[in-house]
Amino acid sequence: MNNKPDKETLKRWHNDPDNWKWGTIYYNKEDKRLFPPKRIPMFGWTINFANPWSIIAMVILIFAIVGLVMMIPQIM
Repeated sequence: MNNKPDKETLKRWHNDPDNWKWGTIYYNKEDKRLFPPKRIPMFGWTINFANPWSIIAMVILIFAIVGLVMMIPQIM
């Protein structure tokens, strides 16, 4: 059984304004992808905040950025 959505469904979800909070935050419980394309796909990817793994991904990203910023003074 293949429960992966087809391209038409993905496009419909992406173009639905109800899935974009404040125009920039993607929130779609039906879409199981963690990293869907941004509203303007040529700008890269965003996080689907309806996916429970999104919180973990954001925490990891924040820790990575903070860790890198704290390492810069030690390197110089």
